[in-house]
Amino acid sequence: MAPLALGEPVPVSDRRGPLLVGIVNITEDAFSDGGRHLDAGAAVRHALRPRAQGAVTVEPGPAASTPDSARVPAQQKCARLTPLLDRLAVEHIPSSVDSFLPETQRFAVSRGVSYLNDSQGFPHPEVYEQLAAARCRRVVVHSAQRLGPAPRVPTDPAEVRDGILEFLTERPTALQAAGVARDRLVVDPGPGHFLGSNPETSFAVLGGVRLLKERFGLPVMISVSRKSFLRSVTGREIAESGPGTTAAEIRATLDGADYVRTHDVGAPHAALTVLRTAEQAPVPHAR
Repeated sequence: MAPLALGEPVPVSDRRGPLLVGIVNITEDAFSDGGRHLDAGAAVRHALRPRAQGAVTVEPGPAASTPDSARVPAQQKCARLTPLLDRLAVEHIPSSVDSFLPETQRFAVSRGVSYLNDSQGFPHPEVYEQLAAARCRRVVVHSAQRLGPAPRVPTDPAEVRDGILEFLTERPTALQAAGVARDRLVVDPGPGHFLGSNPETSFAVLGGVRLLKERFGLPVMISVSRKSFLRSVTGREIAESGPGTTAAEIRATLDGADYVRTHDVGAPHAALTVLRTAEQAPVPHAR
């Protein structure tokens, strides 16, 4: 792949199948691998692995967003991000930053990231002007609670669906009104704790990718990797959640997801390679 200019997102229309986004947690309390990659050297090695496995974009996350996660100041987030973004830029690897703090988002834009992923869907209008001037794409994640950590409460799937449609109408409209180009927007319905503690709601949303694409005409990102709603039906622990995760990711892909954001890029990459090969294989005619 030819190197991209800093801040230039990968064109969605110039490929076949979803783009894989490699999650790189650099936090103490990420639910799946917290505390493992806080050292700068370990974090850099961890960040290069998804690219080798088939990721087009690598996304460092300097703070967790689960209900029990600690609040991390913007200055500390930026310090965690700096060595990773520096190395990814040297390697010409497009980067994304997962953060809902305006200060961290401004920092990420200044470092030339290709994507900003906001788990609260960009609720702070004061940063819109700078976002409009940036070339990166904005991933608008639906947030049922709008602000703050995800709650641990059960929700009604129909009510959440209506809330997602309302949220993903209003928030991209506000960003476009502030000057953010429509072709720089990606939407994410936010399956997991952000939708509610009961798995039924997240499964209903996972099955609604086609609806989102038809309703909004925007690229859709799905991030279900290792999440508890999948483990609730498989009975597996986090360390054994790979097969369930891959199944959910492939389901979303078959429904038209444009991005799959995942911890283990190698698994969906291999699964998608097999699917494409099977689709292209000639079928012998009956004699």
